[in-house]
Amino acid sequence: VQLQASGGGLVQAGGSLRLSCAASGRTFSTYTMGWFRQAPGKEREFVAAISWSGSVTDYADSVKGRFTISRDNAKNAVYLQMNSLKPEDTAVYYCAAHRTGSSYISKNRYNYGYWGQGTQVTVSS
Repeated sequence: VQLQASGGGLVQAGGSLRLSCAASGRTFSTYTMGWFRQAPGKEREFVAAISWSGSVTDYADSVKGRFTISRDNAKNAVYLQMNSLKPEDTAVYYCAAHRTGSSYISKNRYNYGYWGQGTQVTVSS
């Protein structure tokens, strides 16, 4: 599967952005999809993930209550709605796919075999 992330940009603290990830391939609906982010000088970290059916989601503690992940299997797309953005959310955001065949969600980036190119999110204070 090939992934293309978009929707990043510059926003003031407290603002919102919606990231999108378009996927190619007929088996998109069998993949757990995740969002990760990487700030300068830091490790890539888990943000959110959603199971193949959309019935199971998980979030990093730092974004719970502010971010929402969703997917549309008919459109081969996954989204990340980001509200109440903070300067510490500034990073390059990556979408990733993990072929699990189940509703299992992993927070471990090494379990995700497919990655998009990343989209920059900058939150100004």
